[in-house]
Parts: sequence; structure tokens; C-alpha cells
Amino acid sequence: MSEETQKPKKEQKPKKEKKPMGFWKTTLASMLGVVFAFLIFNIIAFIIMIGLVAAVSSMTKDTTVVGNNLFLKMDMTNSIAEHANDDELTSLFTDNETMGMDDILAAIENAKTDTKISGIYLYFGSGSGADWAQSEEIRNALIDFKEESGKPVVAYADTYVQSAIYLASVADRISLHPAGMVDWRGIGATVMFYKDLLDKLDVKIELIRPQNNAYKSAGETYTMNHMSESNREQIRAYIVSVWNHVVEQMSETRGIPADSLNAYADNLSAVLADDAQARRLVDNLEFENGIKTFIKEKYDSKRMVTVSKYAKSIKAKESKDRIAVIYAEGNVVSGESNGIQQAVFGDDIAKALDKAAADKHVKAIVLRVNSPGGAVTASEIMTDAVMRAKKEKPLIVSMSGLAASAGYEISCNADCIVAQPTTITGSIGVFATIPEVSGLLSNKLGITTDTVATNRNSNGMTGIRPLSDDARALLQKNVEDFYKTFIGRVATGRNLKVESVDSIARGRVWTGADAIKIGLVDTLGGLYTAVSIAAEKAGISDYSVKNYSVEKKWYDKILNSDKTEEAKIRARVSAIIPNYEEMYYWATMEPMQARLPYSIVIK
Repeated sequence: MSEETQKPKKEQKPKKEKKPMGFWKTTLASMLGVVFAFLIFNIIAFIIMIGLVAAVSSMTKDTTVVGNNLFLKMDMTNSIAEHANDDELTSLFTDNETMGMDDILAAIENAKTDTKISGIYLYFGSGSGADWAQSEEIRNALIDFKEESGKPVVAYADTYVQSAIYLASVADRISLHPAGMVDWRGIGATVMFYKDLLDKLDVKIELIRPQNNAYKSAGETYTMNHMSESNREQIRAYIVSVWNHVVEQMSETRGIPADSLNAYADNLSAVLADDAQARRLVDNLEFENGIKTFIKEKYDSKRMVTVSKYAKSIKAKESKDRIAVIYAEGNVVSGESNGIQQAVFGDDIAKALDKAAADKHVKAIVLRVNSPGGAVTASEIMTDAVMRAKKEKPLIVSMSGLAASAGYEISCNADCIVAQPTTITGSIGVFATIPEVSGLLSNKLGITTDTVATNRNSNGMTGIRPLSDDARALLQKNVEDFYKTFIGRVATGRNLKVESVDSIARGRVWTGADAIKIGLVDTLGGLYTAVSIAAEKAGISDYSVKNYSVEKKWYDKILNSDKTEEAKIRARVSAIIPNYEEMYYWATMEPMQARLPYSIVIK
């Protein structure tokens, strides 16, 4: 074909070049990408967490205890709470197992008549998670177990701390590691003081308490470097009361004269393994394998079941009539629980009390208290709720190891108060602490401050300058007024004269054994004693016991998992720095407190 006949090619239009995205469009696209990726990541993480919950739930779903000739193993090295939350996430959020006192008592009670259970094995390792009052309650339950079932109780430890040997003293066979010890030396109380440290830091603490509250010693740890005479007097009184009770009970179960037990403590003559056996604090020196072999040969028992698993296997009794149990354990704080921290949250306890009072199936309420006290505002909220609930149905308080200060205020209006002889209670009083850090800022850190104010006292309570006279007078009036309110509540609840309450209050601490003599406690016993009294007052004989404490859902715990890690870190720091947890609490607590010193250790 000739060139003339060829069709001319169409002229192609040049392609338009794409313009680059502008800065803001690029930035916006990047931000949206990051947000989208963050959402996808969290959705995937949430799905994985749900899967973990489902997996744990499936693993723990079957709670049937299979087999015969089983021994119930109580591992007393575990932490002990009044009520251990047993949902599926517990194992994901905790480093170690926690046993609930309610589970321990239920397991012992059920094991009496369970033909699958041949006996109970107490394992203490090198310590015990139970305080004196908890040891007392478990000890009494074991005595009843032996008497009513005829089944044996055996115990083993590498080292027996004093509360452990006290608990183990009811066992039919007490074994100790051949190189172990029995820490039998009497009770000593140690209070740590921080004043000299604060002086070095140029930090001052204003301690404000009612004029006659000399026994209200909690704040003295920051304003003194030694015990006041009042504090020394009350500490001596309650540790002597606890020790005398322990010696009396040990003497009864081990058949050792009280004078001999005291002499062993004075001379440290029953501490080493051979001496402990010679003086009959223990029966056998052997390794744990030895006592396990003994259990197999003597009782033909080859398997053990833990308290936690056994308690879950117990079918709860279902009845139309119920007794509600509400657990108040830890420092008294304001607000609601995040599902992680162990504390007595004022709003949660009030909500639980109102719920139980309004439930037509609940015929009586038991409030189980184990608290050194805490925030005054939270204490008042709970006390008001107790008085409301009491108008609707019988309300009984069961005191565990501690029910002091705010812990006593929320208890004092109950229809009946039950405590252990070794319970620490009372401490009816109040104090306020105000830190002043101007010296720390200027002398240590080189920071100066200047202020502008509209009124004379605008900067009178800032913490970065000394309290003004007006502010100090206001705080003094505040604590004096609350103390009057506190003793007034006790007088009303305990049917005593205000003057009589004032004479035994003033911040003084008492044991349950002494508190019953002065009218602060009605009877001695444990949780089951309180439940029986509640049933009697309600006029019911066929009933079930139900936990009415407010507990957070699993998804709340997931959302607050960062707080779990924080608590774990604090626990690890506490293992290195003595009383770190207490210092952390003091750094975050409300100014006015009705609280017992937490640094006293009498285990």
C-alpha cells in the first residue's frame, strides 16, 4: 500500500501527571491509617483475650472430685483472703493462688461427712498466709472436724512460724523437716518511724487529732522517731492478750504446761528441730515425702485434692430463704472498685447492703470485716448503709483479723458483733495528716514558689507552705467533730453512754478477748457463728448462704489489666523495701483517716 493511501494516525493526547498529595492530605491519611491499625490491633487482642477466657473456663468447668480415700490438702503458704474471686480470669491476673476463708471453712465442713475424704493434710512450707485470727478460725473448724468425723489431721512444714505451729497444734501428727525450725519466741511488735528521713528531706507532717486521742498513733510514724507511751501501752496490752490466748490453747491441745511453753519462748529452747521434738511441739522429724508415705500406708490414701478444687465441687444449698454475706476486706477507700485492687470501697459496700436489704429472699445479712480502717468519708457512707439495712432485717458483723477504726465504725451498729479472741479491733478515733514540702522544694531541689490570692486563706492548705492558723483551727475542729460523731454512733449502736464510750475509745486498740469485756463485742466466734446468729434472729432454719459482695465482671478486669501490673510491681518492690505498700497508701490516701497503723506485725 502506498504512503498516500495510508490512514493518518490519531494524535495521542499526552497523559496528565498525577500531582502529589498535599501535606495535610498526607498527614490526615497517615493519622487515619494509624487509628485504623490501632483499632484492628485492639480488636484482635480482645478476641484473643476472649479465647483465653473461654479456654480457661473450659479447663475449670469440670469441678467433679473423682476417687476415694482422698486427703484434703490445705496449702497454707498461699495468700488467704476472706473471699477469693474464683472467676475464670483469676489465674490470668494473679501470680499466686489465693484461698478464700469461705472456701476453707466450707471445705472443712463438707469433708466431715464426705465419704471420699479420709483426712486433711496441712502444708506450711516455710510460712503461713493466715494471721492469728484466721489461724484461730481454721483451727476451731479442724477441732470440730476431728471430733465429729473421727478423721485425722496431719501437718508438715520446713519451718513453722508461730501462727503456723499454733494452727498445726490440733493435728494428730505434726512433722518437721529434719533441718527445720519452730519459730517459738513470743510476740514482738515493731513500728517503723519515718520522721528522721522526712527531716533529712525537709518535709514536715502536721498531725491533727482530737486532744484526748493519745492512743490514735497511726500518724505518729511520721511525726516521731519512737513510740509514745500511750502507743507502747496499748501495743503491749494487745500482744500480751494474743500471746496468753495462744499459749493457753497450745497447752490444751499439746498437753504442755503453759509455764513450759513460756520458758521455751524465753530461752529459745524449742526452736531447733531436735529441741522442738524433745519438747513435744512436733512429733516427727522427716521430709515431706515421709509424711506422704505415712498417709499412704496408714490411711491407704494415694491422692490429694486442693481446697480450691474441692470447694468448687461442693454443691451450694439452694433454699428460698437466704442469708447474705458481704465481705469488707482491706483499707477503707472512697468510690467503686476497679475489679483489681483489694480494698473496702465505700460505694460498693453500700450498694451491696442496699441490694441485700431490698431482696425479699434475704432474711438476714452478715457483714464480714477484715480492715484496719481508712477514709472517713467512705466509712460514713457504709455506716449509713448499715443503719438503713438494719431497719429492714437482722444484720450481724463477723470480725476477722482486723476491724479497727473505720472498720469498727461500720460494725458498731450491727445487731450483734462476733469476733475472734485474737481479732484486733476498737481504735475508735480519727486523725488528719497534712504534708508541707516547702523545705524540700527550696533547700533540696532549688524550687521556689510565689503566690497570688484573693483571700487570706486561699493558699493556707496547699502543702507547699505551712498551714495557716485558721486552717489548723479548722482541721482541729473537723477531727474533734468527727470524733464526737464516731463515739455517738458507737454509743447508739452498742447501747452505751457517750461518756462510757469515750473512756474506752480515744483511739485505743483492743483484742476481741478484751473488747467483749468492755462491750465493744458481743460474742466470740467465726463466720459460721455469725451466720447461725443471723438465722436465729431471722427465725429461719432452712436457708442458703449467698455472697452479696459487689464483684466486677471479667470485661472490667480486662479493661483494668494495667492496674494489675502496677499492683504486681508494687508487690515486688515491697519485697525489697519494708513497708513500701504502706508508704504508697499514705501517699495516696485522703487527709482525714480513721485508721490503725499498718506497720505493726505480730504474726
